[in-house]
Amino acid sequence: METCVQETKDLLSVYTDDEILNTRQMTDPTMIMAMKFLGKLELGMAQIMPESAPYVMQRIIQLSLLHGMSPVSPIGFVHLGSYIAKLGDISEGYHYVKLARSLLDKVGSRESAGEVICTGTHIRSYIEPLQATLEYHNEGYAAAMASGDIIQAALNNMFSCGSSLFAGVNLQTTRDKCAELCIFLYERKMLIFMMNAKYFQHSVFKLIGTDEKPTDVSAEEEKILTTNKSVVRTYNYQKAYTSFTFRLYDDSKHYAEKYLDCVDSTWANLVLRHAFQAFHMGLISFWLARKSREQRWYERGERSKLALKKWAESSKWTFENKWYLLEAEESYCNNDFEVAKLFYEKAISSAKEHKFVHEEALACELAGYFYVEVRDTEQAMEYFLLAHEKYHEWGAFGKCDSLFKNISQSVRGREVHH
Repeated sequence: METCVQETKDLLSVYTDDEILNTRQMTDPTMIMAMKFLGKLELGMAQIMPESAPYVMQRIIQLSLLHGMSPVSPIGFVHLGSYIAKLGDISEGYHYVKLARSLLDKVGSRESAGEVICTGTHIRSYIEPLQATLEYHNEGYAAAMASGDIIQAALNNMFSCGSSLFAGVNLQTTRDKCAELCIFLYERKMLIFMMNAKYFQHSVFKLIGTDEKPTDVSAEEEKILTTNKSVVRTYNYQKAYTSFTFRLYDDSKHYAEKYLDCVDSTWANLVLRHAFQAFHMGLISFWLARKSREQRWYERGERSKLALKKWAESSKWTFENKWYLLEAEESYCNNDFEVAKLFYEKAISSAKEHKFVHEEALACELAGYFYVEVRDTEQAMEYFLLAHEKYHEWGAFGKCDSLFKNISQSVRGREVHH
């Protein structure tokens, strides 16, 4: 993948952005059809054969430069930006994403707008404040529907729901968006997307505390859950996330291990959920490391911390508080308590400043458990009360109810231990 991306960057290095934007239009009907085929191939390859997908992107760009820009050309440039960002250079990836958006206006057609906006929004979310990007997927959904691209409409819709959860939008609003998404997918018989959406929906229900029973699982769904890597990955991540949120240690460990078994089969593109999965897996890993004393979990947590630190360089707004919280949890693991205290406070302040109410709640809760450990119960209770207030503000009433039980177990466990 790296070689192909570098070759494409070298190819483009002799062109200015203005030269690319003012390249003549493609007129050869055969070539236009070939480009449409490549455009359809790009998305599928990115999901199914991620190592090969960049070669499709490269061919789209080569043909665009040789024969002129077509409505498919922006797809090549936006995927190039996504691959560059996935390889670690968020800033340069962002440059090509913006170039792809500008190309949309130049090619005289919006037929690829849904995909360009969808793919590009993920990269923009690593640079721009996350809350400011929430409307982009709505724009992508509208563009995809206008051009009859149901796949991209579904993807924009799904990622919009995910971004709402990650951004700390009120959970009742996210629940309603998710219900609309599930209806959209059900009516169009998009089963794999539907399964991913249902697992996400169950997490939202659990956080809110509604007694929503999962629908019966069909034989076809059972088969997909054992064979489709995307579905398996989503299922295990959502289970690990909710288990951690509700402090279920054994389940957190079980589903984290299952998730990590398939994480390497991820898409070629960088998407927003990669950062949040890394964040939550890092928190889970440091918790497991403290409990189990297994070095592998400590190393896993440290990898997540370094990833979030890197992303915080691109967007302090979105990732700084997450990096700080992982620093706090790592310091806790190392018995470096004074440093841990500093980073818990920095994580809480950063989450508050950048309007991530759910992560302000989480940082307060984890700080509370830390202060129970160092036998400062008064300070712990202050943090727990603030966590409860912020979870309630988010709409996580189910989490609020479980928090009291977790606190009493934690305090009792510490008293028995000593």
